[in-house]
Amino acid sequence: MFQKKLFADIKAGVVVFLVALPLCLGIAMACKVPLFSGIMAGVVGGILVTIFSGSKYSVSGPAAGLTAIVLASVSQLGSYQAFLAAVVFAGVFQLILGILKAGTIGNYIPNAVIKGMLAGIGIILIIKQIPHLFGYDKDPEGDEQFIQMDGENSFTELVHMINFITPGAIIIGIVSILILIIAEKPFYKKDKILSNIPGPLLVVIFGILLTLSFNSHSFLLIDPQHLVNLPTITSITDLQDNLFFPDFSLANTSQFWTIVFTLAIVASLETLLGIEAIDKLDPEKNESNTNKELLAQGIGNIACGFLGALPITSVIVRSSANINSGAKSKLSSIIHAALLIISVVLLPNMLKLIPNACLAAILIVTGFKLTKLAIFKEQWKFGMEQFIPFTITVIVMLVTDLLKGVCAGLIIAVIYIIRDNIKSSFEASSDTIDGQLYYLIKLPQHVTFFNKGYLIKCFRNIEPNSKVIIDGTINKKINRDSKDVIDDFISTSKIRKINIELIKYKH
Repeated sequence: MFQKKLFADIKAGVVVFLVALPLCLGIAMACKVPLFSGIMAGVVGGILVTIFSGSKYSVSGPAAGLTAIVLASVSQLGSYQAFLAAVVFAGVFQLILGILKAGTIGNYIPNAVIKGMLAGIGIILIIKQIPHLFGYDKDPEGDEQFIQMDGENSFTELVHMINFITPGAIIIGIVSILILIIAEKPFYKKDKILSNIPGPLLVVIFGILLTLSFNSHSFLLIDPQHLVNLPTITSITDLQDNLFFPDFSLANTSQFWTIVFTLAIVASLETLLGIEAIDKLDPEKNESNTNKELLAQGIGNIACGFLGALPITSVIVRSSANINSGAKSKLSSIIHAALLIISVVLLPNMLKLIPNACLAAILIVTGFKLTKLAIFKEQWKFGMEQFIPFTITVIVMLVTDLLKGVCAGLIIAVIYIIRDNIKSSFEASSDTIDGQLYYLIKLPQHVTFFNKGYLIKCFRNIEPNSKVIIDGTINKKINRDSKDVIDDFISTSKIRKINIELIKYKH
């Protein structure tokens, strides 16, 4: 049993490594920092954070959602080293949040919004990876923003890539997707030999072989820019050249601390949202300890700051790949991190032969798993109060970013919650007894400003020559606005020939 679980974690670790490698490099490129900073972030997130993490399957690393903050912060502080100092203190702030048990914030995000976030990430993955699948790599891997660094947006990039299609990359991309589809078939999973080979690993092997075979054909030749771009670490000197350390000289400025708090809050929110989403994907339905996760992220970001790495969060794409690949424990995440550092130190020349089309295919298939049509059908079946926040989350994410999408979905969900509470808070009924029309209105314990509109509508629909009983037996508090509406109705009832009976209501 132990060997079976160990092998499952090794397979999952390999898959997560293949997903994480281009994202670590791409996010570093998008942030305009050394590529090794992205790799180091993946290593710290995969090993240090995993050890202390409150989640079984979460995989941490550099996050696309922090790219804009990193770019702006480095520019404002004047150097990457000064920004690293801010990352250290942001980690300390996350530790404090964990101690204060702020992780419970994630418990208040509606399921519809979480599922919308997952579907939105899936769609973004697909849209963003299609250009790479066709051999067009103008926008770096890991960029999830609608407005891209190359001046295009998510949709115009798809149109623009038509002018730069690479036949060799398309062939590799199609073959890669076919391999991944075959790897999901029952015959593959049941075969004693094939079941031990992860589909993504086969994709990379075939991708390298096809790349080498295309070198002798000018029409199919893969441009070096379409291959994985790894930092070269062949000696201690190379390692020293790629390592950066924090500069605390700006720690006495207000600008520095604004960046610290912004980074800590955004990174913590992304982590909490990620953990909530990961728990939804978890087949075992484990409930992660979010306070422990904040502590782990704080420890990780302190280490990142001191080691010259990008700030990290729990990352849904890597975590979902981890779960879908059959991981059994935290070991899979540690294995992926070990492979990241080994790839840079021992296998750079081999990995530099991997075409981006291979990795794009892996990410596209991951995206499809996150945004299955069944998820949309399920939310539709649950009704508009679920489907609308779900859909708004997806749409806003597509045209902005993850946090704005979640905020938009949350606002819509809250509106529906308020509406439902208003509807269910009052018991209003009517009946005709001996030719007399009676209305009974039972006031809830708390009548708020939000009930004002309902009361106005209710009183407006009351027929003349009727009797209205307003029962305040259980009522404890009435908002001033709503009380004015009730009192105005009572004072004008004689004009409308309405008989009022008050039960324990102070007029």
